[in-house]
Amino acid sequence: MTISMSEQDLADWEEAALRQAQRPDPDDQDDLLIPVPAWLAQGYIREIALRDGITIKLDHYKMRDRWEQANPEGEGTVRFHCHLSGDHLDARTEVGNLEYALYGSGITPKQTMICSGQFPIVEVTIEMEPEALTAFVGRQGELPSEFQHLIGSTNQPSYARVGSLSPTMQGVLWQVLRCPYQGMTKRMYLESKALEVAALMLEQEREAQQGRRAASQIPQGSTIALKPDEVDRIHLAREILLRNVEQPPSLMELARQVGLNDNSLKRGFKQVFGQPVFAYLLNYRMEQAQQLLMAGELKVGEVMQRVGFRSRKYFAEAFRKKFGVNPKDYLNPKNSR
Repeated sequence: MTISMSEQDLADWEEAALRQAQRPDPDDQDDLLIPVPAWLAQGYIREIALRDGITIKLDHYKMRDRWEQANPEGEGTVRFHCHLSGDHLDARTEVGNLEYALYGSGITPKQTMICSGQFPIVEVTIEMEPEALTAFVGRQGELPSEFQHLIGSTNQPSYARVGSLSPTMQGVLWQVLRCPYQGMTKRMYLESKALEVAALMLEQEREAQQGRRAASQIPQGSTIALKPDEVDRIHLAREILLRNVEQPPSLMELARQVGLNDNSLKRGFKQVFGQPVFAYLLNYRMEQAQQLLMAGELKVGEVMQRVGFRSRKYFAEAFRKKFGVNPKDYLNPKNSR
């Protein structure tokens, strides 16, 4: 069975939801908890308006069934929409477990959003008004070219791209959901975490845009330029790798999944990202391991498994080669095992 909501149903529910909203933090009038209606799901939506132009939204509920929701055309903000669990499909994106969608401001088209209802919904969304994002470049600066497309106009569709949540991102998002504070300290803590997630996602966006730009040009000494479709397939290969850090597919299997032959994937991946496929994966694993160790919440063995290593000796050797120190040197003594 499918639960369907029209645009009017959605507007009516949002109006009723605001009347039923609770305030989970008595010291913060800008923190609203909205129960999801029982006929739709079991759980809640929580919205916390932080400083001007930045809002954090937490979705935590279990759908009763498949859900189709009609959304009207509108003008959107810059959104960092993160799925720790759950999925959705709309006209622009298909986002699954441990993935995110980065949306620019501009026109959001009239569309139908579909949630399968197969997984619990655990999502964190950071919304930024364009002015809030551009404020970070300083008084006389402008957004770097890799991010200018995130600020759309009122007469063009907004940008959208799907990516994978790195282990570091996942850790920060769970810290958001488990925030132990209230009042002013809660707001400071959540804003710092929201900005950290946004920064991590923007770095991935920078890399994606730089890769596309490089791939559109013929490298010196090369006679082969990548077609736009090939660039998209190579980026998909990267996303598949990062979604499967613990058990990555073989090169042949990865090429099959993205519809390229293995030679085209090897050549194109190095052209787009500057490294061979599995050198890139190893470098990514090492950087994620460093971040997890610096967070100090996991032991070395747990970090090793989180980033896909089975041999402690090989993990330690790879880590020393990359950073010049042993993994345990990043830990507090209590987490050194």
